[in-house]
Amino acid sequence: MSPATTVRAAGGVVWRRADPELEVALVHRPRYDDWTLPKGKLDPGEELLDAAVREVCEEMGADVEVSRRVGRVRYPVKEGRKSVTFWAMRCVRDDFVPRDEVDAVRWLPSSVARTTLTYDTDRHVLTDFLSTPVPDSVVILVRHARAGKRSDWNGEDSLRPLDEVGELQAARLARLLRYFRPRAIYAADRTRCIQTVQPLAARLDLQVVVEPAYADEYFLDNPGATETAVLSLAKPGRVGVVCSQGTAIPALIDDLGRGVRSSDTRKGAFWVLSFVDGDVVAADHYDAL
Repeated sequence: MSPATTVRAAGGVVWRRADPELEVALVHRPRYDDWTLPKGKLDPGEELLDAAVREVCEEMGADVEVSRRVGRVRYPVKEGRKSVTFWAMRCVRDDFVPRDEVDAVRWLPSSVARTTLTYDTDRHVLTDFLSTPVPDSVVILVRHARAGKRSDWNGEDSLRPLDEVGELQAARLARLLRYFRPRAIYAADRTRCIQTVQPLAARLDLQVVVEPAYADEYFLDNPGATETAVLSLAKPGRVGVVCSQGTAIPALIDDLGRGVRSSDTRKGAFWVLSFVDGDVVAADHYDAL
């Protein structure tokens, strides 16, 4: 590798509720005799979020529910530079078995974890995680996948289906969005919106709820009603997915997003809105491929 090579990795700040504060998980690597946040390098062709969840599962034996993106750290390694992206992950179940790579896991109050971590980079990540309350609900806004050109479709536009690229995008969405463990899936009353989230619904054994309020036409007539419909999903303990269109989603992000520089949303892209007490505390964008 050349000195300019960037090694990409991903991991999680894995947490669970404890009294009086949250506990976070640290892993011990006997090879380095260090305590770190669970993380690891991407496999060839792997996306960051896939790698983050896989590494947490491999190192901790944990099933997790992903929420907001915590941040990214960079530091020098012998191959060049290492870039590690972290997500906040609630531990749903853990079944740790010691391995050669990781021989121990410790659940610690955040204040103790900070002093136990071996590296400053991990401490910076933990500080970023603690700077925002853990979400009590999540709403994911998905722009429908690609459906060809309107001019090439002879039927009613609301019935225009996904094209081949759109079907691939829908399959990718099903793979990524499952990590957030949605409990409900909604779509505007457009065939392309419904088809975009059908693979996710099938994977999770859920039904797609068709809701006209999420369509662009409805939004343009009554934007407040569409926003209210989105906010109604942000109830404690709920994770919802909404598939909408290219006018409604950027406008909703402009209104609801926190610190968002651009609300541009390509077909097949999505936003993860993390809520606390009904207010958005983080808005993370995931681009289409």
